[in-house]
Amino acid sequence: MATDSMKFKTVATFNSRVEADIVVARLQDSGIPAGVFGADSSYPSLNFAKPIEVKVNEDDYEAALKILSEKV
Repeated sequence: MATDSMKFKTVATFNSRVEADIVVARLQDSGIPAGVFGADSSYPSLNFAKPIEVKVNEDDYEAALKILSEKV
């Protein structure tokens, strides 16, 4: 998913790593590479100051928003 020329855009933010992982799985199941950013603490309670972001490649941004706007 990462090369120097790729740019990433945030499609969702969460306070919970579990919620972010669910969204990443949903996007990946739809063929869109996605990743979790900002969930680097081994102490989940310390993430309150920094939201956990789900990011996709800039080229996949619109498609990802469409998928996330659809009801499950």
